[in-house]
Amino acid sequence: MKFLIAVLVIWVVWTYLKPSGKRRMAADEAEARAVLGVGPRDGADVIREAHRRLLSGVHPDRGGSVELARRINAARDRLLKG
Repeated sequence: MKFLIAVLVIWVVWTYLKPSGKRRMAADEAEARAVLGVGPRDGADVIREAHRRLLSGVHPDRGGSVELARRINAARDRLLKG
């Protein structure tokens, strides 16, 4: 019986304290915009241009970082598909 009560309490606390998906999505979008250096009202054309500009400087084929290229691509994908 104590076990069931403990599980119930943990579930209630977890449900109450877990972050909502909407807040995380907004944070993801803000982070993606910061990575690309675009504003909150910039459209798809500005996002694509920022992506091209940034990626040309950090592309792995030009001696850049694979991790930076991955982050820039992920930011573009998040903003254009989100």
